[in-house]
Amino acid sequence: MNIVFFGSSEFAVSSLKALAIAGHNILAVVTQPDRKMGRHLRLEATAVKKNALGLNLKILQPENTNLPETLNFLKELNADLFIVVSYGQILSKELLALPKIFAINAHASILPKYRGAAPINWAIIRGEKVTGVSIIKITEKIDAGPVILEREIGICNEDTSITLREKLSRLAADLFLEAARVIEKDDYKLILQNEQDVIFAPKLKKEDGLIDWKSSSADIYNLIRGSLAWPGAFTYYKGKMLKIHKAKVSSRVCKFASSNPGEIMEVSKEGIVVFTGKDNIIIEELQIEGKRKMNAEEFVAGHKISIGEMLGVKK
Repeated sequence: MNIVFFGSSEFAVSSLKALAIAGHNILAVVTQPDRKMGRHLRLEATAVKKNALGLNLKILQPENTNLPETLNFLKELNADLFIVVSYGQILSKELLALPKIFAINAHASILPKYRGAAPINWAIIRGEKVTGVSIIKITEKIDAGPVILEREIGICNEDTSITLREKLSRLAADLFLEAARVIEKDDYKLILQNEQDVIFAPKLKKEDGLIDWKSSSADIYNLIRGSLAWPGAFTYYKGKMLKIHKAKVSSRVCKFASSNPGEIMEVSKEGIVVFTGKDNIIIEELQIEGKRKMNAEEFVAGHKISIGEMLGVKK
């Protein structure tokens, strides 16, 4: 099929590679412009652009995909299908009308659950055991188009937003190949989403990572896993922000008759054990404001931590 591929982030790379390897004619790759990144503000290409260059594909990087000059360029390509995944811009009605068939998108959830910018994060944060990928026909309403294909996968207890994103990226690539096959044969159905079952997954804000120690240990563990890449789960220790990178749930019996959520229960090489609203959390990797990430043993060796001290207090 003659395809224009829209994508920017690492999540989209597997799909681009799979379509190219399968022999589809990628007429052009549309991706976000190069941006200044990192401490030294060096100009960086998107992950998709880097891979498109390696595949010798035509690349387009408009600041606004919906401007007339971009629409005219894409119209001239006369594509059968637009494939969109993790692109980063909203496509106009005029642009969506350009391909001979239509435009499709991969969304990292089983729709209509977790519409929005952060479906992977919120699925973990809210303790879901199953997620997946939906291939939908794109409509003007974001993530609301009819479903063409979907496939579920389990969320492992050790999965983080990073590991789950990698799994779903590979799944999206497989489903795009299947979608291209059934669309080319005109052997598919468009299944409308049930608007009454919609759950939203908005972009995470910095404050979404703040740990409420009155929550259960399971909820806190899910927050740590689900917010790992951004914004990161954090608390405060002696007035400084403390990021928690890795932890595990513990039902260890309390050694104190009086305990408060956020209170440090034990300190050892294994980790820092903290009371929660239900059970305990053992912190294994953490990072105090202004310092590098450390395992618990390193952190304890460099800080005077006492049993009974409180986490979560911002002075």
